[in-house]
Amino acid sequence: MSPRTLTIVLFLLFVLATLAITVWASRQTRSAADFYAGGRQFSAFQNGMAIGGDYMSAASFLGIAGIIALNGYDGFLYSIGFLVAWLVALLLVAELLRNAGRYTMADVLAFRMRQIPVRTAAAVSTVTVSVFYLLAQMVGAGALVALLLGITPNSTFLGMDANTAKVATIVMVGALMIVYVVVGGMKGTTYVQIVKAFMLMIGAAVMTVLVFAAFKFNLSSLLGDAAATSGKGDAFLNPGTVYGKEVASATQTFYNKMDLLSLGIALVLGTAGLPHILIRFYTVPTAKIARKSVLWAIGIIGTFYLFTLALGFGAAALVGANAIKAQNPGGNTAAPQLAQELGRRFFGGELGGTAFLAVIAAVAFATILAVVAGLTLASSSSLSHDFYAAVVKKGTATERQEVTVARISAFAIGAVSIVLGILARDLNVAFLVALAFAVAASGNLPAILYSLFWKRFTTRGATWAIYGGLTTAVLLVLFSPIVSGTPTSMFKTLDFDWFPLSNPGIISIPAGFFFGWLGTVLSREKADEGKYAEMEVRALTGAGAH
Repeated sequence: MSPRTLTIVLFLLFVLATLAITVWASRQTRSAADFYAGGRQFSAFQNGMAIGGDYMSAASFLGIAGIIALNGYDGFLYSIGFLVAWLVALLLVAELLRNAGRYTMADVLAFRMRQIPVRTAAAVSTVTVSVFYLLAQMVGAGALVALLLGITPNSTFLGMDANTAKVATIVMVGALMIVYVVVGGMKGTTYVQIVKAFMLMIGAAVMTVLVFAAFKFNLSSLLGDAAATSGKGDAFLNPGTVYGKEVASATQTFYNKMDLLSLGIALVLGTAGLPHILIRFYTVPTAKIARKSVLWAIGIIGTFYLFTLALGFGAAALVGANAIKAQNPGGNTAAPQLAQELGRRFFGGELGGTAFLAVIAAVAFATILAVVAGLTLASSSSLSHDFYAAVVKKGTATERQEVTVARISAFAIGAVSIVLGILARDLNVAFLVALAFAVAASGNLPAILYSLFWKRFTTRGATWAIYGGLTTAVLLVLFSPIVSGTPTSMFKTLDFDWFPLSNPGIISIPAGFFFGWLGTVLSREKADEGKYAEMEVRALTGAGAH
């Protein structure tokens, strides 16, 4: 069996195993509660693993390892930001959201507001954030399979060059994620995420031990070799190589420092507004278990991010920045390339390297599939439960109709994600996820926090917070260097980047809170204090919660 054939066989076995889990779970899905919330039957550990599976996405495994491998110290900012964000979710959102809602974020927002405008806004926001996040997973999948098949920029496979292979992979991932959601619902998605989280933790742990073994468990040697092969010397181990970089122009230096601050704010606040994370709190029977599941998730995710530190610096030292960039300009293949090098060193040459690469890449691909399924489920659930059932049918839709619309929505969202993923295929996935965090924190978080904690908050305030924050974030991204104006932009030949920052969070997140406040104070609508008191009791005690 050739190395490429072995890679493909192992890869297909992982995909078939996850599909089998999805088909099995579909037989347990009998109601809307099963489809949206997995029947609320999961334990704290199971849900914590599933949250970890949702969160430890392509951005975590591929993107962060790649950014650390290419940029050193500055890349670790993502690990810290993603982890600290869970404290915000735990302290401000998890328990209250579980008690006050039913299936989606909009259940909380619409509890004391007019249903149609609020649920429409929530559906728009959920789909927008999910599509931004899906972009990263699609891009990671394309880079991963090109590496798996051994396709470099100057080689072909089945008549496909590297670029065509990435496009074909993105289409395949979109098709698979649609199958996961349409067939398995929340139960299937959750079990796949649990299995995937377990496999990813084991794979990352093994790679971390092997990295340290390669340097005789001497951290100083690891960091020293990483700095030496990076081409940046000691600067590789210090802040300022990418974010907050000081240059000759005082204006550009200011922009660089603001970009660093903007990225940090987006990373820390974004998790509490991510729709696919928020719906996880509805899959457990009580608020106490929701709280415990977040604690499990913090432990699992925190451990994993420590592993990414070793993987990133290990890839820099053992693979080298030039080899990583040659395979993928965004650095998204650093971790699988490291696995291949470790396999060569510890498992018997080229065949061992190929086998270990195949296993780690298959785990990473399972990671991508599980996360895109969770994202698609969150957005299709919002379209069916919030928009179709509440806005179009005005509460008269049956559970069967809701679930059918959710499945149809999964097809539409999958198609949009495929097209956008093809356009963004050369960007770093952790960077793309940071954009999704900024959009989520700008549109969803202000509306959620105002709804839970501000008695005067009104329907106009909720819709203005969502649309205002969302529009500000998306427009600033559209006119930023991410989309045009630089050699690494999505559209390299165009130039309309008048907004100087790569992450809009420092402007768009305060804008979301401002629009929510402004809409409320300008509204003639009187807030229903009785409904607020009812929601406050439910959120804090769980009395009357589903």
